[in-house]
Amino acid sequence: MNQEQLRKEVLDVMENNKVGTLATIKQNKPHTRYMTFFNDEFKMYTPTGKDTYKVDEIEANPNVHILLGYNGDGLGDSYIEVEGKAAINDSDSMKEKLWNDELSKWFESPNDPNYVVLEISPTTIRYMNEGNEHTPSVLEL
Repeated sequence: MNQEQLRKEVLDVMENNKVGTLATIKQNKPHTRYMTFFNDEFKMYTPTGKDTYKVDEIEANPNVHILLGYNGDGLGDSYIEVEGKAAINDSDSMKEKLWNDELSKWFESPNDPNYVVLEISPTTIRYMNEGNEHTPSVLEL
């Protein structure tokens, strides 16, 4: 698969799959949890609380790993593996952009001081289970 087609396939997975896993590093070991992801092209965003373990872990080590796209429909489901660097974004514009009614379960409003956004800049994206291929296609960013 050429890079242009691969970019389309990866973006399709990102647009059509919003729940995935986010792994951070905690005491030199992976710490994984489910998160909801939004994307702008290949940059990924997920809302969270400022007082969470994941924020502390990212501040200590910004390297993260995301799995997104496997639906469990079969062994051949396509998904992506994302390696990247995370940063805490607490800008009003980003918090407002990602705000939705579901977040009111955890935060008072987009202005809640505990509400922040994790901004993930991918360094490597692997497109997995591409038809009969046994090796992943790696997107060059």
